[in-house]
Amino acid sequence: MAEDAARQVIAGQPSSRYKHVFAIHTKVRPSCLTHTPDAVAPSFVGFRNLMGLMLVASNLRLMLENFRKYGFLVTLSGAPVRPDDWAWFVIMYALTPAFLFVAYAIEAAAAEYARGIVGAHKREEKHEDDGALFSTWGVVAICHASNATIMLGLAIYVVYMRILNPSIAIFTITHAIIVWLKVSSYAFTNRDLRHAYVNGQSDVNLPELYKQCPYPRNITLRNLCYFWWAPTLVYQPVYPSAPERRWGFIAKRACEFLILNALILIAVQQYALPLLRNSFDDVSQLKVINVVERVLKLSTISLVCWLAGFFAIFQSFLNLLAELLKFGDREFYSDWWNSADLRTYWTSWNKPVSHFLRRHVYTPMVGRGVPRNLAQLITFTFSGLLHEVLVGVPTHNVLGVAFLGMLLQIPLIYLTDRLSRGERGHNEKLMGNLIFWISFCIFGQPLAVLIYFCAWQAKYGGEITTVAVQ
Repeated sequence: MAEDAARQVIAGQPSSRYKHVFAIHTKVRPSCLTHTPDAVAPSFVGFRNLMGLMLVASNLRLMLENFRKYGFLVTLSGAPVRPDDWAWFVIMYALTPAFLFVAYAIEAAAAEYARGIVGAHKREEKHEDDGALFSTWGVVAICHASNATIMLGLAIYVVYMRILNPSIAIFTITHAIIVWLKVSSYAFTNRDLRHAYVNGQSDVNLPELYKQCPYPRNITLRNLCYFWWAPTLVYQPVYPSAPERRWGFIAKRACEFLILNALILIAVQQYALPLLRNSFDDVSQLKVINVVERVLKLSTISLVCWLAGFFAIFQSFLNLLAELLKFGDREFYSDWWNSADLRTYWTSWNKPVSHFLRRHVYTPMVGRGVPRNLAQLITFTFSGLLHEVLVGVPTHNVLGVAFLGMLLQIPLIYLTDRLSRGERGHNEKLMGNLIFWISFCIFGQPLAVLIYFCAWQAKYGGEITTVAVQ
């Protein structure tokens, strides 16, 4: 019996007889949080849960503080809108798609002309020389350019000169920009399809998918209307198609969209607007510390609105639209939140726009011999101009802040590129991801919102209470 107890003590196990002598410290071991090459990294799920709870608790405190200070500010009607604003919104919403049908008429005429050329070649008849053919295609290009320019110019004029409410103005100009990009893609794509058709290269240089609807059979009103409503900015004669509509899926996406829009409405009316109004004096008097504090406070609200808006548009609305149209390719975004560099973010968070810029702006320039760095600069400049139109025109303050913000992404892209390609692995990628979040969501968006709001307040003064962003 004594021998068995002794063996248990030596083995480090509790002895039935000697309860106070079994070995606790039997080998060399590091502390759990001490990093050593052969140590197994501990899980931090508990800390993650704690941080989540603390985030919820701190935001609940801020919500209670806001309610105690301002009361309940949310109204379903939102801010009053002038009847003229509604009238111009309806006019522009109905008129803007008409330019897409003008593009169709131009392409229908060009397709008929192309059929004549191909028919003449098949009959081995002499047709127009290359110079006349080039002039004809030049006329088509001028017609398309004029159509697109008039459409966007008209929208900018009406929004800037006739629509005062920023919410109505933003919806109007966003719709115009989307249709303008679709008109441009429709023209560019059919130009190349027409060139391949006339030169007999349709079977060689075009994607296999396009053989299901070859040029000029794609120039139909049905084909155009599908592209008009399709959740893409890039025209193709044919798109991958889903086998059937899932009505339960559609109902879920519709509910998500409504709930998220309600969340954005509450965040803007209850939290953002009081904070922005209270920030005007600090900005006008250049109280830097106070402005920084306001920006940091606004960053939380801005981030909530940004994430809710992203999910509402790219996950809920575009998937709903795709399901209704049986549009098969649903990759409207990828995991941009894990971006270790800004280049990855800009090519993954809004893929419809990214696809348009790559297909119709960046790639054609590179194909014509433009250096890649210069092509990237031109692409970001073009994107910056669109951002300024999207923000500056509806707020009636073309300040260049959105444009400059896009251009400032370029040095940050090269910086985070170097970090993401670094040899130190995880730490450098983590640094790149933090730079993305800090530059874009902590300071970038909130600061831009504050600047445009204060510019609006300085321009319209007391009118802000009746035409505030809903």
